[in-house]
Amino acid sequence: MKNSMDVLSKRIKNLSESATLEMARKSRELKEQGVDVINLSIGEPDFNTPDCIKQAAIDAINDNFTHYTPVSGTMELRKAIAKKLKEENHLDYTPQQIVVSNGAKQSIANAILCLVNPGDEVIVPSPFWVSYPEIVKLALGKMVTVNATIEQDFKITPGQLENAITPKTKVFMINSPSNPTGSIYSRDELKGLADVLAKYDDIYIISDEIYEYINYNSHHESIAQFEAIRDRVILVNGVSKGYAMTGWRIGYMAASLEIAKACDKLQGQVTSGPSSISQQASLCAMNSLNCASKDVDMMVQAFRRRRNLVIRMLEEIPGIITNNPPGAFYIFPNVKHYYGRTFGDFTINNGDDLCLYLLEHAHVAVVPGASFGNPNCVRISYATSSEKLTEALKRMRVALEHLT
Repeated sequence: MKNSMDVLSKRIKNLSESATLEMARKSRELKEQGVDVINLSIGEPDFNTPDCIKQAAIDAINDNFTHYTPVSGTMELRKAIAKKLKEENHLDYTPQQIVVSNGAKQSIANAILCLVNPGDEVIVPSPFWVSYPEIVKLALGKMVTVNATIEQDFKITPGQLENAITPKTKVFMINSPSNPTGSIYSRDELKGLADVLAKYDDIYIISDEIYEYINYNSHHESIAQFEAIRDRVILVNGVSKGYAMTGWRIGYMAASLEIAKACDKLQGQVTSGPSSISQQASLCAMNSLNCASKDVDMMVQAFRRRRNLVIRMLEEIPGIITNNPPGAFYIFPNVKHYYGRTFGDFTINNGDDLCLYLLEHAHVAVVPGASFGNPNCVRISYATSSEKLTEALKRMRVALEHLT
């Protein structure tokens, strides 16, 4: 009998497990053994979905709204998304240019698989979300990273982008507000990148804006606002982060009609349309100015307070370097100071070792930065209570003090 691994495709064998999901799994395993683990690896709000949105889903069930919807989502929801994009972002899209998917991750995968041929290059600023390289890998494309340091607030410059472009470049991906860094590109910074991209008619732009509402300093800015590149922008967003609806699995894209139709065609063969019940809940979220806006505001203000708490406590730990990110709910500190240090027979060689050490000795779960493109950092999610964050940072400081 063949080894079980021999039957698997090269595609799946070459695919990496999500580092965030892997750390969450390790945390669960320790918790099941009775260990008091504080999990700072999770990328989802710890708040509940607003009651009015939940009620919309209950009403949909009671009204028997339980059948297949169009592949791209109900027309009612797509109209609501187009209205949101017009009123909040000043962007003009028809409902036919909207494709609703099973989470923003599927929207990104749809776009990549519909645009990228084998060997095409996809430029991605680093640090990046862990799934970007794996999705590009599935499309047999080549990911080209452009590194941004903590001194740059993890944002690339127009010159860096220009230097990365080659005749094989097909897609540029941008994520603002960012996972894992919490960085946000200003309008002027986005315009600088757009001016570069305007010179290359055959480069498409995927703009991941899933953290749009978790912004502490300013109004959200989208790279889709610039006329010279608008037809080549695939804007990706969803309800998961802004409305605490991660489990409902609703994301969407807005793109040119050609790309929207292509993604509808692909999605029709892979998953068909997303959950009818989740779509009705998301419709309520899109129309939630009177029912859920207070919940969203409360959540964002809580995240702001938590960010300030974590920054303050990290600054008290010797050797850790951090910036002050204005969005999302992550901090991405540089922890290289602790590489090469030891605890007993265990040596911290890299971020993976450090995260394993913190999990085993501080019982705190954070995610190694290498999976996000920067091996000198770790990702800390502050999507948990202030009490847990305070305890977690205290444990981390004590554990790090034991390294020699």
